[in-house]
Amino acid sequence: MITIPGRAAKDLCDSQLGVTRRDILRVGGSGLLGLGLGSMLELQAAAAAAETSRGPGWGKAKSIIMVYLQGGPSHLDLWDPKENVPDNVRSVFKPIATKVPGTRVTEILPKLAQITDKFTFIRSMSYTPNGLFNHTAAIYQMMTGYTTDKVSPSGQLEPPSPKDFPNFGSQIIRLKPQNTPMLPFVMLPRPLQESGVVGKGGTAGFLGKAYDPYTLYPEGDDMDMNKMDKIKVDDLQLRPEVFSMRLKRRAKLRDALAAGMRDIDSAVADYKLNEYYDRALSLIVSGRAREAFNLPAEAPQTRDLYGRNTFGQSCLLARRLVEAGAKVVEVVWPKVANSDNHSWDHHVDLTTRMRDRSGPMLDQGLSGLLIDLDQRGMLADTLVVAVGEFGRSPQKGVSTSGNGNSADGRDHWPYCYTAVLAGAGVHRGRIHGQSDKTGSAPLSDPVHPGELLASIYHAFGIDPATIVYNHLNQPRELVKAEAITRFFA
Repeated sequence: MITIPGRAAKDLCDSQLGVTRRDILRVGGSGLLGLGLGSMLELQAAAAAAETSRGPGWGKAKSIIMVYLQGGPSHLDLWDPKENVPDNVRSVFKPIATKVPGTRVTEILPKLAQITDKFTFIRSMSYTPNGLFNHTAAIYQMMTGYTTDKVSPSGQLEPPSPKDFPNFGSQIIRLKPQNTPMLPFVMLPRPLQESGVVGKGGTAGFLGKAYDPYTLYPEGDDMDMNKMDKIKVDDLQLRPEVFSMRLKRRAKLRDALAAGMRDIDSAVADYKLNEYYDRALSLIVSGRAREAFNLPAEAPQTRDLYGRNTFGQSCLLARRLVEAGAKVVEVVWPKVANSDNHSWDHHVDLTTRMRDRSGPMLDQGLSGLLIDLDQRGMLADTLVVAVGEFGRSPQKGVSTSGNGNSADGRDHWPYCYTAVLAGAGVHRGRIHGQSDKTGSAPLSDPVHPGELLASIYHAFGIDPATIVYNHLNQPRELVKAEAITRFFA
């Protein structure tokens, strides 16, 4: 076999490996083409150099906190206000100055206005929807990089399936395996959801359950602002009568029995039982995850910084999880996508709901997260993304998705909206892209959700074009888009 050698197992991200015995054995074959050992080492050096010259931001991120604003917040009423526009376009909220000269947000975000020097606004998120403007389809695209053509009679996507494309977090923890005894991927405080379709886009799909997130959904409904105080981590707690060494001895006994049961091992090989057992054992014995979930251990003033509500305390817990070694944490906005009260789905009563409910929670929770990460030096290698599945229509009271809208409501709008990007080498105090006069479409530098995902993979040192194999063993790219390296300094 003739092989053009590169860094060994680079597709599995084992960058610590160099020349292998197999490479050396293949030199004889490659010599037929005039490629000797010296040439092979030269090619490997070139491959290694290529790995470190992928452009700004490559491999800067060790972890990511995805603040997912499911429901679709209005960019015009938060972070892309417009002036000198018709009354049915202009926000009722006044524009205010921010820390960065010339950058304005609305009065809904006074705390974030004071720290715009810590992050980049992407004001040109945009895509043309394939099919209906529903939440689930848009969430699935944002979380996986792919669209799906299967919808239920109601117009919503079908429930999660093992055939689904994987959530980006599942891809990251597969390609960048965990090296600490910590939960690699956590989703909280509620699932992705539109009506009765729960969890679509939030699983490992065809990668298998080994890469599913650990889901932390405390008891209580979406209106319970104290639900984070009800966290239970019994599954991560050693029973008093079971000591760590005793548990480890049991693991050794299991290994001894398994050695004499090759037939059984072969039969259950696809289930990776040993891998699951070892992960669980490591987590329980280390206690790292259990301590990370201990929110009362935080100083009261830190908890106050984030806001004493479900969203704020979820952001605080995300910081604790990353600090303890988690690689991916997804904080899902704590209200079902298409609902009322503090949901972002503002078809009606936008002014009251955003001013009194969703706006203040977002402002305090997200600003608290960015301030806290920065003060701890964690923004250097923690990527933070805040984004929804789409924005809201520039004109109030019109229907773009078949939904009814009041004169004080905006409908779904995927053609132009805003995201926040921070940490892991992302430019500070920048605006990427520009929307037109009414916030209807990008004037410059449009960013597709797939490109945002590609940029996330890039930040982890993962080529977005990396091939994965689905449930039918068909090759698929992680995402069909290229990273936008201009996000990074």
